[in-house]
Amino acid sequence: MKIRVIIPSITKEFEAMGLEQYSLGARSDTEISVTLLDKGPASIESRYDETIAVPDIVGKIVEAERDGMDAVIVDCMAEPGVEAAREMVSIPVIGPAAPAMHVASMLGHRFSVITVLDRAIPRFERHGPKTGLSRQMASLRAVNIPVLEMGDTERLVKALIEQSAMAVREDGAHVIVFGCTGMAGLAEEVKKGLEEQGISDVPVIDPALLAVKVAEALVDIGLSHSKRTYPNPPEKEIVGY
Repeated sequence: MKIRVIIPSITKEFEAMGLEQYSLGARSDTEISVTLLDKGPASIESRYDETIAVPDIVGKIVEAERDGMDAVIVDCMAEPGVEAAREMVSIPVIGPAAPAMHVASMLGHRFSVITVLDRAIPRFERHGPKTGLSRQMASLRAVNIPVLEMGDTERLVKALIEQSAMAVREDGAHVIVFGCTGMAGLAEEVKKGLEEQGISDVPVIDPALLAVKVAEALVDIGLSHSKRTYPNPPEKEIVGY
């Protein structure tokens, strides 16, 4: 199986990080390849960032299908370009937010999303109605660490533990969902930190890891998105693309 991960960023350091993170979650017989954008932002932290990233994201996904990929993952909880790309290809196109939130709703009655910045919270408020899971969102919290500063793992883990503990104790969360794929690989450390605070019964979902497993499962059983929901766009003149 071949899965292409599209990192919606021009930041070269993210390429090696993405390959390592997604390869750790994949089966031994799954080949992971990663590509950055040629045109777009250094990171996705606003609706503007999402918008300017989408054209190249969609182009990279079309290219992935032509390259023989079995599925594609867009490495961002904002899921930029996912729905547009589904109109252009037939292979599964996975955004990490929807699977993480749906699985969280399966594992517990209420879940909290711990995202990057306060400004990202409205993004998840939009995800709630879209996924039908608004009632199961206990809260939305932020560590308030910019994406480009998340390489400071010690600081990030400390903030994740702090916000996750408050989500459980103050907001009534039964499950924690990381709100950024840049938090990949930290679930076990956060679980350990919560256990040290007496919280040992709350699952912590790593959306990047889960996205790989969802992609593998869909390919294994031969499922992809409905073309009734995502029909191919009509042919017409388009200038500039």
